[in-house]
Amino acid sequence: QYGLPPTNNANFGWMQHMIYHLAPNGVMGMVLANGSLSSNTSGEGEIRHRLIEADLVDCIVSLPGQLFYNTQIPACLWFISRKRVGNGDRKRTGEILFIDATEIGHMEDRTHKIYTDEDVARIAATYHEWRKKDGKYENIKGFCKSAPMEEVKKHGFVLTPGRYVGIPDAKDDGVPFEEKMKELTSTLKEQMAKEQELNDEIKKQLKKVGFEI
Repeated sequence: QYGLPPTNNANFGWMQHMIYHLAPNGVMGMVLANGSLSSNTSGEGEIRHRLIEADLVDCIVSLPGQLFYNTQIPACLWFISRKRVGNGDRKRTGEILFIDATEIGHMEDRTHKIYTDEDVARIAATYHEWRKKDGKYENIKGFCKSAPMEEVKKHGFVLTPGRYVGIPDAKDDGVPFEEKMKELTSTLKEQMAKEQELNDEIKKQLKKVGFEI
């Protein structure tokens, strides 16, 4: 209904199969590769455009890499809803909730990142509060934003949450700017001196084997 997916990528074939079987007031969630949020190859961009125009996309959550044991790549969550006009929840037509959860969680070891129960609860609560009629949802820079359709159109129907939530405000650590710059420039000077030493050593070793730079 929303377009023929490419033969080498089942993202939107699988999604449309699920939408076809979705109840009239149903809500569904699915995990997809991040490419589904921005790809314009082989008609995928047009399919995503049509899904958005049909007002089916409720929420997008971006996940960090190293979260899954079977792949290191980052992924995303799509929430599709046929009850955006209300039906017990707040009317959400013409807007999409974006949650950037890539900075949440912590590294359990060198190769795996995990979400605590509190991390999962924070993400889930953000979505549910946004849906409630009297929910306490609010946009949080760097984490979540409820974007109107006009903004999504300006971004060419690309659904990458980072484009919408922005960069978190830097936290003031109380160290004066001048003091920070003095420390940074001192460190840079040391690193540049070390680089010169290494370059000289490389030239020296190359000369020993008959090569000069």
